Amino acid sequence: MTHSIDHLLQEVLIDEQTLKARVAELGAQISRDYANSDNLLLICILKGGVMFLTDLMRYISVPHEIDFLSVSSYGKGARMSTGSVRIDMDLKSVVIGKDLLIVEDIIDSGHTLQFVMEVMSARKPASVRLCTLLDKPSRRTIDIPIDYTGFVIEDKFVFGYGLDLDEKYRNLPFIGVVNPGAVGSE
Repeated sequence: MTHSIDHLLQEVLIDEQTLKARVAELGAQISRDYANSDNLLLICILKGGVMFLTDLMRYISVPHEIDFLSVSSYGKGARMSTGSVRIDMDLKSVVIGKDLLIVEDIIDSGHTLQFVMEVMSARKPASVRLCTLLDKPSRRTIDIPIDYTGFVIEDKFVFGYGLDLDEKYRNLPFIGVVNPGAVGSE
């Protein structure tokens, strides 16, 4: 049985080839910026950042470690952050003296990433930077410094390439815009 997403997809916002090209550019830029670092730690924000992280790290030529952090501020089916952030799964790595690069799928309000940046900074790393695949500046309520941005997008409800629609469709090789009439019909 084949599951079609046609009823869910309003449009393909960023196709697979465009994603691959931009991720490669980000990896090259990060490699240049961390050329003299021997303690780079990529911290993936779960779950949405996994696909981006795995592709991005293939293009980072400097030695690095990875770790994972799970935080929540969205409920199931929610399109907006609740504003209350909690750590659901913490890092296994000690970050003291390391160069941290937080890898996120999407930044909208900035609340979650501000929380993550504060928590990581308090752990005494050498540096903390932020890399996001998608940036929705029109949704920003907190000014957050983003060091590496894949794409700046309009305020659209997106899914695919790691971003979920009710925990599904993360496996799509592109980023699509959700058809507003289809939400809740799945």
